[in-house]
Amino acid sequence: MKRWGILLCVCLISAGSVSALQAAEEYDLVIYGGTSAGVIAAVQAKKMGKSVIVVGPDVHLGGLSAGGLGYTDSGRKEAIGGLSRDFYHRVWKHYQDDSAWKWEPKKPFKSQGPEEQAAKLPAMWVFEPHVAEKIYEDYVKEFNIPVVRNEYLDRKSGVTKDGDRITSIKMLSGKTYAGKMFIDATYEGDLMAAAGVKYHVGREANSVYGETFNGVQTEAPRHGHHFKMQISPYVIPGDPKSGLLPRISTEPPGEPGAGDHRVQAYCYRMCLTNKDENRVAFPKPAGYDPKQYELLVRVLETGWREAFNKFDAIPNAKTDTNNHGPFSFDNIGYNYDYPEASYERRKEILAEHTTYQQGLLYFLANDPRVPQDVRDKMSKWGLPKDEFQDNGNWSHQIYVREARRMKGVYVMTQDDCQDRIATPNSVGMGSYNMDSHNTQRYVTPEGFVQNEGDVQERLAKSYEIAYGSITPKAGEVANLLVPVCCSSSHIAYGSIRMEPVFMILGQSAATAAAMAIDKQLPVQSVPYDELAAQLKKDGQVLELEDPDAAALKKISGVVVDDEYAEYVGEWSTSSSIQPFIGPGYRHDGNQNKGTSTAKFSAKLKPGRYDVRIAYVPNRTRASNVPVTIEHAGGKTSQKVDERAPIPSGEIDASLGIFEFGDTGAVTVSNAGTDNFVVVDLVRFVPVD
Repeated sequence: MKRWGILLCVCLISAGSVSALQAAEEYDLVIYGGTSAGVIAAVQAKKMGKSVIVVGPDVHLGGLSAGGLGYTDSGRKEAIGGLSRDFYHRVWKHYQDDSAWKWEPKKPFKSQGPEEQAAKLPAMWVFEPHVAEKIYEDYVKEFNIPVVRNEYLDRKSGVTKDGDRITSIKMLSGKTYAGKMFIDATYEGDLMAAAGVKYHVGREANSVYGETFNGVQTEAPRHGHHFKMQISPYVIPGDPKSGLLPRISTEPPGEPGAGDHRVQAYCYRMCLTNKDENRVAFPKPAGYDPKQYELLVRVLETGWREAFNKFDAIPNAKTDTNNHGPFSFDNIGYNYDYPEASYERRKEILAEHTTYQQGLLYFLANDPRVPQDVRDKMSKWGLPKDEFQDNGNWSHQIYVREARRMKGVYVMTQDDCQDRIATPNSVGMGSYNMDSHNTQRYVTPEGFVQNEGDVQERLAKSYEIAYGSITPKAGEVANLLVPVCCSSSHIAYGSIRMEPVFMILGQSAATAAAMAIDKQLPVQSVPYDELAAQLKKDGQVLELEDPDAAALKKISGVVVDDEYAEYVGEWSTSSSIQPFIGPGYRHDGNQNKGTSTAKFSAKLKPGRYDVRIAYVPNRTRASNVPVTIEHAGGKTSQKVDERAPIPSGEIDASLGIFEFGDTGAVTVSNAGTDNFVVVDLVRFVPVD
């Protein structure tokens, strides 16, 4: 009898195990994360005849594209193809209908220009959040894609592997999904990490990949999001004993170029409106503390009035409102542990960000310490009644600008983004600035407050993104692709991390996954030539000749554009004043005189050359710019009046004819100059 009882027990356990295995839903491709990349990857898988499911914590599809980022950060539109382009084409189609314009007359936003209307697949690049979400929902209905929402991966024991292959993933609810291939489409990289893939959080030192804009940036060129004015960080101005104001770090910033654990700031990309019929006044959030904004009061007292400079217009009298200035909507320093935090801790971080940002809006609109002109203007804005209706009209997706970054087969770096090296095996393109928001707010040695980490480095051309950057290293995981938390240095990710690019990489990842299934190969071994052929067939743009680069090639002589100069000190990129050569020019900001140089070096054939310089003349330019030419006979120095017009019919001005060996150089300095110093191009023209 005892024997039969044991057998019965064994049979029941076996039956339960079989039942559990049968309960695991099986698909060709399991996508974790309902972001824009996740949805697009699912569509591509379906188009290639594969079964697919999207499962993840998202309740709303589309991630940040449906979460408030309606003023698309895109760079060159020609670099956006495939299903990513199709998404923006669907946006365009939506706004062609007069009924789509409820709160304002139909208007031609700048992204609806003649070049887009004439395009093979016309697109619109600005849109309302609910319109984006509907398009993603339309995708899953059109392609019959199952979506399981509000399901969180069991990050401790939810990934089952057989050798280096994931066989299934389990949610905290116990639901299990088996697949031949997996894609991590989350902003955090949770599946990637749980599967044992190596990754990085924070900034690498510049020395790791031979970069200049990674690591601590206390001495790097800054954008407008730093303190241009000298403001005391102390409760009693000038008195360190009184303690620091809120939201200022007590830690030193670190050595320039050094790596650290810090993560660039997050914020909610807010959708606001000034249309009274659709406006909800800014709420006073629970936990509101006006003392958190004392530093902003001091900024406003200096006369600063740029608070509204990033209220970018989207249809129907709404905005995509982003961070701008030294104290704004970026919650600097409050997200360092988010990438690897528990779900509970992440909720706390999100709540703190919401309180901070909603409190800042309420403060600007209501606090008597805010100048009246700012309060009056802010009070006209509010949250739109017809957006995020299940979340108090507040975005459901914070802008996770950066979290984990995979250490994959290929690491994208600054050299790739600046197109200084040949990037292998392109599966898509990027072209946006190398864009890092601030990572910390600290006290300078002089006793003033300053922000650190912001880099806005304009790129001269589009660049390729390597297939190896979305695949783990061989031996880690053979059937996982990572299009969002891809393999990249911090500063290169600052350019890659744009929603159009995530959709591009999502499509490419799904294509590679389908081919790996058909060929029974690990993702690292998918034949690139066949992958590229399929991607091109499906409309992806894998390479693109840059018109600025093509124009530079047509200029005679040995041309050194400002993109390729060696810089010391602070230089900013610009394209605001024309005419210039190439994609833009650089200037010294008319500050820090005597600390900035730009050296234009060239390899030459020995001989005589007319050395010429282009500088974008204007009345705001310096009249006494020091220029030094290094030639075979030594060095010759002279001064250039950059107010003077370029000779008629020419693109640059001559510095004289010199004899050269196999190299030459021209160095421009801002020492002792009386206004803005500009560098655009140096040219060495052979003299017969």
